[in-house]
Amino acid sequence: MKIEQIYTGCLAHAAYYVENNGEAVIFDPLREVQPYIDRAERDKAKIKYVFETHFHADFVSGHLDLAEKTGAKIVYGPTAKPAFNAIVAADNDLFTLGNYKIKVLHTPGHTMESTTYLLIDENGNDHGIITGDTLFIGDVGRPDLAQHVVEDLTEKKLAGHLYDSLHNKILPLDDKLIVYPNHGAGSACGKMMSKETTDTLGHQKATNYALQPMSKEEFINKVLDGLTTPPAYFPKNVLMNIQGYESLDKVMDSAKTPLSSEAFEAAANETGALVLDTRNANDFAKGFIPNSINIGLDGNFAMWVGEMIPDIKQQLLLVCDEGKEEEAMIRLSRVGFDYTIGYLKGGFESWRRAGKEIETVKRMDAEELAGKYSEKPLIIDIRKKSEFDSEHVVDAVNIPLNQINEHLSQFPKDKPFIMYCAGGYRSMLAASLLKARGWNDFTDIQGGFKEILNTTIPVTAYKCPTTLL
Repeated sequence: MKIEQIYTGCLAHAAYYVENNGEAVIFDPLREVQPYIDRAERDKAKIKYVFETHFHADFVSGHLDLAEKTGAKIVYGPTAKPAFNAIVAADNDLFTLGNYKIKVLHTPGHTMESTTYLLIDENGNDHGIITGDTLFIGDVGRPDLAQHVVEDLTEKKLAGHLYDSLHNKILPLDDKLIVYPNHGAGSACGKMMSKETTDTLGHQKATNYALQPMSKEEFINKVLDGLTTPPAYFPKNVLMNIQGYESLDKVMDSAKTPLSSEAFEAAANETGALVLDTRNANDFAKGFIPNSINIGLDGNFAMWVGEMIPDIKQQLLLVCDEGKEEEAMIRLSRVGFDYTIGYLKGGFESWRRAGKEIETVKRMDAEELAGKYSEKPLIIDIRKKSEFDSEHVVDAVNIPLNQINEHLSQFPKDKPFIMYCAGGYRSMLAASLLKARGWNDFTDIQGGFKEILNTTIPVTAYKCPTTLL
């Protein structure tokens, strides 16, 4: 069967392209749809359907633009109520794609409209299942997101539905089927996904903790255990996917506004736009525009933007490496940040050449920290709690990056402190936030914890207090 996974690592997202006999379909497309159109054109195929497994929370889907540009029909599973023209399929409905068939299996649990699509080849044999966020490799979709949009859909209710969906619709299927999930490791839509992005259903039945024999009550407890608070932008992306959004072409036309350093400064002062610097941490530390926030394109850019900027309608001004402006705009749009109003023409160097004010972040390497460790400096670890609990610098304090705004009082202004994360990406984001809020007497560890492990600094796997006294 001709099926192609199109994986985007920075979002840990998988879309799927299926083609047969001149007809193609796309499952769960990203916001920028031209690559899917180009892929179909290479096969001289017409995109017939855009299948959505559910109303996504972690990205804005490209279903509307793709339908508009190709004439494809949008398909959702049962109970979906989109605010635009779409086919709302019934359980067990069949769609034809050339000589293939696609069967609708309603699998509520992650959300109520969540649907798995069974792929049937030209010989009538079941080939695989496109599971969306119902079943991942090594995990299942978290059932606590829908309640942030519909209050009655409690996490326990949804977990119960998920148990029924897995046992009534997924587990009875043949072990040889290929599982094609919507996400892999790194996505916030599950808690322990594998780095593998496909597998056989039989292997998942043997190894996936959520598919083992257990009562519904046991399943609910296991699935809900250890879930962290979802990113604040998730409910807003759900609503965009349900209600519709501006076409990406219009968003990009507004964003592609080059600004001189003088015009950039004026726009920042007059509009209240947030200056988002997308360069890597090393370059940012050496010099940046005051009050700008560093979220580098070289990491999980879109996810951290969604996590750390609370308002998706926040106007943005971009500082990028030259040639990276459009990439930043597209990656912002993937998570619903459609209000970029321009970028600094010529990048940061044009600001420097204009003699504008510049700030820097103090840094030291891990060997320097080792030399200072006997002085018992205050060390703040901003990695996730799970990372901290696994291993950390002795006596370090844990304040995870995604909780920094709620714990600013724990960062002292009357004495110096040192920060680290795993490799330097998140700690520079934290440094930029603190700088913008008036903190100056701190130092970032270049290379983060992975470099600390190569020194004599003592580390421990035992939990330490996570608040300052």
